[in-house]
Amino acid sequence: MENILEIKNITREFPGVKALNDVSFNIRRGEIHALVGENGAGKSTLMKILSGVQDPSKGKIYLNGKEVVFKSPKDAQEVGISIIHQEFSLIPYLNGFENIFLGRELRKKNGLLDKKRMKTEAEKVMERLNANIDLSKPITLLSVANQQFIEIAKAIAIDTKVLIFDEPTASLTGKEIDKLFELIEMLKKSGVTIIYISHHLEEILAMCDRFTCLRDGEWVGTRSVEGCTKQDIVKMMVGREITNTYPDRTSWEKKKEEILLDVKKLTNSVVKDVSFSLKKGEILGIAGLVGAGRTETVRALIGADTTDEKEVYINGKRATIKSPTEALTHGIGLIPESRKTQGLILGMTVKNNITLPILNKISSKAGFLSRKKEESLVNKSIKDLLIKTPTMWQKVKHLSGGNQQKVVLAKWLNTECNILIFDEPTRGIDIGAKEEIYKLMRVLAEQGLSIIMISSELPEILGMSDRVLVMHKGKVISQLDVKETTSEEVMYYATGGVGK
Repeated sequence: MENILEIKNITREFPGVKALNDVSFNIRRGEIHALVGENGAGKSTLMKILSGVQDPSKGKIYLNGKEVVFKSPKDAQEVGISIIHQEFSLIPYLNGFENIFLGRELRKKNGLLDKKRMKTEAEKVMERLNANIDLSKPITLLSVANQQFIEIAKAIAIDTKVLIFDEPTASLTGKEIDKLFELIEMLKKSGVTIIYISHHLEEILAMCDRFTCLRDGEWVGTRSVEGCTKQDIVKMMVGREITNTYPDRTSWEKKKEEILLDVKKLTNSVVKDVSFSLKKGEILGIAGLVGAGRTETVRALIGADTTDEKEVYINGKRATIKSPTEALTHGIGLIPESRKTQGLILGMTVKNNITLPILNKISSKAGFLSRKKEESLVNKSIKDLLIKTPTMWQKVKHLSGGNQQKVVLAKWLNTECNILIFDEPTRGIDIGAKEEIYKLMRVLAEQGLSIIMISSELPEILGMSDRVLVMHKGKVISQLDVKETTSEEVMYYATGGVGK
């Protein structure tokens, strides 16, 4: 099979770090080619170079045997290379067809927008994708899955030859993922070459033809998926075998009786009469399908969302929590689902992100910041959490997803909270970084810190939790002991099953 894309000796350097070092491999025409590697391996940097977002420091790219040089994403799109980022690049208040034709609008002879023709042409593209979406609706009114279809339609409308998917299933439900896979297979059959980036290795084994592995910015190998196992890919990614993703429970399964947090009658427009307790040193998992009210429950608990009714007791005493600031004074911190929009200030440094909530603790009575205390604390956090960063002055936006998550965690650990809420703690991070986060959570629990963990991954729920709250349509349907339950039972309750 002939190559459509050849990457030759690509190197990309940033101040203090070499993100890619002499990477070379090829993509065959009409294949689904996965790109795997831990966070920080260089995947995103390489895709930004292929899509014209960044220039390589060295190296060349060949498309159909001819060298191409991109100064902008538009240059890449004009020769047939498009990327669909994990965070979509849609204008929320424009409708579907306006987004599809954004930047290349169709006009009448008098120069006015020809919205009728744009809508007709956009509908033809959606028909080709076998997607039934109302293109007159503003993007804000469409589901995440339909927004993704709009992104794909944008690429197909400009006759894309190579389409890059960056973590495409991160925010999709099971049925939506199946529909996306059908679409990708259809695109492949129509002659579109797919580059697929995902931390979900089972997706790669199920869908892809070949994969290329990067590690620490260097090419490790390119292999056929056929005859390859998940463990084979993991070993290439991390340079070692990971035989047990979840930490051993031996010392962790000590009897936990002391109730630290007691929540009763938590009610608002989304959640109804939610009650639960959290014991000292316990990891309490919250499971449920998308829309079950898991995140809304913890947001209501910490006062980020208003409630109609709520009783909170900490160490047996009634606590008033009307805002996240008040939650923090009671020792409750939230590590949010979206670290980039809710957990970090991307344009600030690692140092400033870590110390932001505790500036009063490292300042004098006169209000002057102690640089010595600040830098000592940040250096300790970087060392303890194994945060990979050239310096504490590195902007956090330049870190990998796994290391960004560690910065968020460092920020809250330094507040000395005794209750930490993890909302999708390993979403969008690789298997090696997941292992580190899991070990850290287990160590924190053993030290007496209590954890509430929301996760959409059942193996994670069962592998990490002591107990599981299962939610459905804003209500707690069941509370299960992990040692006595199964993934099938959790899913039974998550889908609304009762009285089992």
